[in-house]
Amino acid sequence: MMRPFALGLAMSIALPSLVVAAETAPADVSFADAQVAEPLTEKPGDPAEGRSIFMDRGLGNCLACHVNADLDDQLFHGNVGPEMNGVGERWEPGQLRAIVVNAKQVFGEQTVMPGFYTLDVGVNVAEKYQGKTILTAQQVEDVVAYLETLKGD
Repeated sequence: MMRPFALGLAMSIALPSLVVAAETAPADVSFADAQVAEPLTEKPGDPAEGRSIFMDRGLGNCLACHVNADLDDQLFHGNVGPEMNGVGERWEPGQLRAIVVNAKQVFGEQTVMPGFYTLDVGVNVAEKYQGKTILTAQQVEDVVAYLETLKGD
């Protein structure tokens, strides 16, 4: 029989590997007034990681559509979407989160910006991508934290 102290010690060693930060599932994201007010994860976003995701052509690929003066050293900025200079002053965090999660909920079906944390991605999706989001909940929070740093022109 395990003593209470030994049992407590064993549980404290085993539990951290079982604890997963709570996150909102894509289907449970709540949009209100063109915002997603509540963060998708308990862990705050990391602006440095968000910057990496923003410029990563295999993840967000945000530079394909948006000019971003903070990333002048990167090639091939697009001009389809609005420039990111000053976006942290133009939008509140909840608005930025809503745009990244699913821009169609904010701008309407006509926007070409994809939803990065939604399963509502249209038709003819390759089988290997069905049921998956482009970014994780934490990656969305990281991108939002980065966008909040883009102040001024």
